[in-house]
Amino acid sequence: MEILHSIVVIVHLIGFATLFGGWLVEAVGKHRITKIMHWGLVIALVAGLALSAPWGLDDPNYAKIGTKLVVVIVIGALLGIGSARQKRNGSVPAPLFWGIGILTVVNVALAILW
Repeated sequence: MEILHSIVVIVHLIGFATLFGGWLVEAVGKHRITKIMHWGLVIALVAGLALSAPWGLDDPNYAKIGTKLVVVIVIGALLGIGSARQKRNGSVPAPLFWGIGILTVVNVALAILW
């Protein structure tokens, strides 16, 4: 069970790496929201929900789970708003775009440091 848990942790981090990697590519480019960023968020969210299930390894840290879930929901909202603005105006506002990157780093930091 511990090996499966470790694999899900790795998939969770890969999801955030995909989201952050897509964001980083666009940060040096045109500041757009891409499909790879959405897919990275979906992968991280699904793996995070799997990690929040009781694995029987130790007691779940509900404060950490709740905090990370709120941050992921905010990132998803920013991605959705950014995509809609991008379709309408052709660009994403800078504070919205940079908020996605900052919150992604915050969520990874919460995953590793907490």
